[in-house]
Amino acid sequence: MPASAITHSRISAVAAGYAYAELGSPSSCAQAALAAECALAISYNGLSHAVMMVSPGDLEDFVRGFSLSAGLVESIDDIYDIQLKGLGEARQAEVRISSRAFWALKRQRRQLAGASGCGLCGVEALEQALPQLTPLPPTPLPPAAHLQQLRPRIAEAQLQARSSGALHAALFVDEQGSIRLCREDIGRHNALDKLIGALQDEGLDGRAGFAVVTSRCSLELLHKAVRAGIGSLVSLSAPTALTVDWARHHHLNLIHLPHQHAPRVYSPAPCSEESRA
Repeated sequence: MPASAITHSRISAVAAGYAYAELGSPSSCAQAALAAECALAISYNGLSHAVMMVSPGDLEDFVRGFSLSAGLVESIDDIYDIQLKGLGEARQAEVRISSRAFWALKRQRRQLAGASGCGLCGVEALEQALPQLTPLPPTPLPPAAHLQQLRPRIAEAQLQARSSGALHAALFVDEQGSIRLCREDIGRHNALDKLIGALQDEGLDGRAGFAVVTSRCSLELLHKAVRAGIGSLVSLSAPTALTVDWARHHHLNLIHLPHQHAPRVYSPAPCSEESRA
């Protein structure tokens, strides 16, 4: 394996030093480490196959595992070489595989339909994974009171999850702080898509309130929120560092609601911190 590839694979999966302020207490500032994320475009023998949103560490292991688990190769011996290129949010993995495996790949090649939960399977260009989005007009942060007891209120609203516990939810909290809509799905991206569709159907303004996702808040969910004109996004799980960068650049209010602490506002950038985007 080339030395450059080894260097790339060992890049930390954690980005430290992201500032946040407690919602309702803008002077109460601290810093937290956030998970790093990047778009990895994978090609086999020069044929573009997929772009995946991944943590940037151990990328060779990911490529090998993805190739095997997706049935793209039958054996690790079919993978002759992995060349990693790029830094930052956009990476490329050029994989050289056996003629037998490549022939089977071309014969059976199909669009991957989001089976891994990454939300970007089947995307074949980094430009699609990291698109040019129109920034939102700045939106006021929601009142801190509207996030009080939000976790138990979400649990009450998730009617379908009570029976299985295996469903993500996306919700809309209106200007009065009431949960107006709740949509559930086994896929976190699907849940947010359902909520966006319901907002359109109900004729509700995505900036007059805020959306909540019960899942990890990664870059794909930010894309959906910005495109739908949602001004504020609250996640029950911490956002990735790249999501914070993009939220600040695109004027999306991004708030993390921890279990035991006050809501953390990562975007807009608190404490006069410059946007990293």
